[in-house]
Amino acid sequence: MFRTAALTAALAAAFAAAPACAATSLDLGSYSVSSNVKLDALGGMGLEASAVAYAKDRGTLFFVGDEGTGIVEISLTGQTLGSMAFNWAGTGSSNNDAEGLTYLGNGQFVVVDERPQMAYRFSFAAGTTLALNSQPKVAITGNSTSVGNVGTEGISYDPRDGRFWSVKQDNPAELRVATLNFAVGGGSATSTTLFSGASSLFGLNSLSDIAVLGGVDRLVGTTAADNLLILSLDSTKLIEVDRNGNTLSSFNLGSVTSQAIEGVTIDEKGTIYLVAEDSGTGNSRLITLTSPVPEPTSLALMAGGLALIGWRARRRS
Repeated sequence: MFRTAALTAALAAAFAAAPACAATSLDLGSYSVSSNVKLDALGGMGLEASAVAYAKDRGTLFFVGDEGTGIVEISLTGQTLGSMAFNWAGTGSSNNDAEGLTYLGNGQFVVVDERPQMAYRFSFAAGTTLALNSQPKVAITGNSTSVGNVGTEGISYDPRDGRFWSVKQDNPAELRVATLNFAVGGGSATSTTLFSGASSLFGLNSLSDIAVLGGVDRLVGTTAADNLLILSLDSTKLIEVDRNGNTLSSFNLGSVTSQAIEGVTIDEKGTIYLVAEDSGTGNSRLITLTSPVPEPTSLALMAGGLALIGWRARRRS
């Protein structure tokens, strides 16, 4: 009887602790690299991978390169599924720097040209060429004047409130949130810079990408759902911050690959996907980080086991 009661108490404590740990943080310290694979070059379209987005309703990933030749759809393990080319004619872009990418749902994306900080909304259609200048667009900060090669490096859409979170690379590095109203020819933006650092921000030497955590199943209903992942290429680090700018957890990427890691996204299971440009190797890479944190189904099974143990204990008594 004593052993059963003790076991029940121990399992109950473990069960109670699991969601509590997730309540305030994703806990990057619990993650490890589970895969690191080459991506197809695709005649150059698959090189210089600079941003990645997870499409939940398709169960796939999409990435773009900072040479701006197009967008590529891949499986969660890196197999090429399709691609669409970009035509930049008429955009006024000086370098076609497709550095930010986020998924809106139903095949809709937003891609950001780094230097003018111009965001374009479009629908993916494999095997076609997209004229970006004919798509609904908006300057993220309300001003499309080029800021040089230190502009918007990442963007992430939060479907819970429809706002877009973005990071500016450097000089100064910035974390921003905006409501974007897209329109053909140019829309309007209401943008707020939450944090800015002249030479560094959050202890990072530059900012390369951002991902919101609101879509992670195990964080729904907790304060951690409001947290953000921020990637820094120059610091080779991925950090988790809250809305007050406090760093809650981090993952050192220095030993993961010698190639420059520039893009990050996360799926509903909490699996993190990173892309690294080819850096002269001939292939960009997809890197996957996973955590052993129990998923909701595992927690449900644990709860069922506790209930069964309690029932048996009551019968014996």
